[in-house]
Amino acid sequence: MRLERLNYDKIKIFLTFDDLSERGITKEEMWQDIPKVHQLFRDMMLEASDELGFEADGPIAIEVFSLPAQGMVIIVTKSKKDDETEEEFDDGYIEMQVTLDESEEIIYEFSSIEDVIELAPRLISFGVTSGSLLHFENNYILTFDERDLFGIDMDAFIALLSEYGNPSTITIFRLIEYGNEIIEKNAIEKIYHTFHN
Repeated sequence: MRLERLNYDKIKIFLTFDDLSERGITKEEMWQDIPKVHQLFRDMMLEASDELGFEADGPIAIEVFSLPAQGMVIIVTKSKKDDETEEEFDDGYIEMQVTLDESEEIIYEFSSIEDVIELAPRLISFGVTSGSLLHFENNYILTFDERDLFGIDMDAFIALLSEYGNPSTITIFRLIEYGNEIIEKNAIEKIYHTFHN
């Protein structure tokens, strides 16, 4: 579980599927209103309080983005209405508004372009030629649309990506808005032909 403060009233939590399986929660159960999901949320809020000083008191909004192979990104936002004060809430009371979304993109970040260049021939031999390459906040980002990976062993594909980079918690929309696109389509094939032929 990775936590990051986005601003004074908003945090981002990244959960890998390993984090979920350690707690005995499947991806499908994350969308259900069951006790172990409630406990996971309590654990996340305790960790956010300890690590970031983020106290979830009063109404909060939760956005959950499921990333196909990496895990889930959870955005927690405190929302105070102008006419409400903290005294109006009982201790431990949390009102939640939950939004769920599922992404079809696989997004990995790499600290250097050399990592991407070294990864390319391994992905080519694996049958992957697609992808887009972007630069964002001093990292190189590879994005893959899950539909372009039909017939690929996803677990092995993710393991290979993880040897060279890390799953990214950046949404595709943020990348489109703020990232610098280097190669729009067939990035792996183009990198392979440029640097390995």
